[in-house]
Amino acid sequence: MKNLYLFAALLFLAACSKDSADVSNEISEDAIIWTGSPITFSKAAMTDANLEENQDRISENVWITRATGGGQIYNAKTEDSADKDESPEGTLWAVGDIDDIENLSFQRFRAAVGNPQNVVGKELVLFLEDDDIYLSVKFTAWGSQGVGSFAYERSTEN
Repeated sequence: MKNLYLFAALLFLAACSKDSADVSNEISEDAIIWTGSPITFSKAAMTDANLEENQDRISENVWITRATGGGQIYNAKTEDSADKDESPEGTLWAVGDIDDIENLSFQRFRAAVGNPQNVVGKELVLFLEDDDIYLSVKFTAWGSQGVGSFAYERSTEN
């Protein structure tokens, strides 16, 4: 009986310790996939992340920006600053092409891309969790030295 309790406890711990970066790859039937003409968003160095013009307001729920102090991107709609492990809130990311969406592994930003400074040139797919929207993103710039700049091209609504 003691072994049974120990086994149950180990199963419980294994289930609870699942990495928050592990996310189901199942695409819902209601998902919207944006493959419209690409647009470019950029945030210049040393500009205020709290201003609308320095946020890519992709949807009502997701406003991507980056603080002047550097670090990674975050969702200005729901966050005041970036959390290395969770930001941007309300989003999941995968390295790959949107045409291969069914085979991609979606994770939090840093888990998906590694060091954000190395994200430039990578083909990514962004999932907006609350909106059930998928879109392509390709970073074209990532400022260093704490200037908070970045730029990317992303797909738009069809």
